[in-house]
Amino acid sequence: MEETYKPSPTIKAELAEAKKKASKPLLWVGIISIIMVFAGLTSAYVVRSDTGNWLLFELPNTFYLSTAVIIASSISLFFALQMAKKDNKKGIIYGVLITFILGLVFSYLQYLGWCQLRATGIVFAGKAANASGSFLYLLTFLHLAHLFAGLISLLVTLKNSIQGKYNAQNTNGLELCSIYWHFLDILWVYLFLFLYYIR
Repeated sequence: MEETYKPSPTIKAELAEAKKKASKPLLWVGIISIIMVFAGLTSAYVVRSDTGNWLLFELPNTFYLSTAVIIASSISLFFALQMAKKDNKKGIIYGVLITFILGLVFSYLQYLGWCQLRATGIVFAGKAANASGSFLYLLTFLHLAHLFAGLISLLVTLKNSIQGKYNAQNTNGLELCSIYWHFLDILWVYLFLFLYYIR
């Protein structure tokens, strides 16, 4: 009967440490890829807006509110990370939970914004569509799609927080979630200002 190889605790610890060190660079590679996608789309937006037949319209009111909500969500997640560094387990849970709830609120406000656009005749595709409206839908939808990935990450982080996995000595998972979520916050603020000023 063949013996199953079992790595020693030392090897397991080394593998875990190597995985931990590789996680942040991999996350940044992913973030840079997302930045390139949105940089390309916003550049295309500017080029297309200069060719004529470009409809001007006001941004939905809910987009203003959703901007405040996502900024607040970054603040609550920053709070959670500070609580982890102080070994305050309840503070971590509350911070991550509030961030998750605010993320859901942001998503709902984005949906309401699309409903407001449709109500004013701004649609994504079809005979009544205009490139300006189509770009707005595309940019906001892609951001929301990436935000859903962030919500899943927050759920995993919340589960780990409840299980007490984060403390002053171990904040890696919480830090990774925070970096991605803060990036989504900055990305939305950029898109909002871009769509507000570049007409």
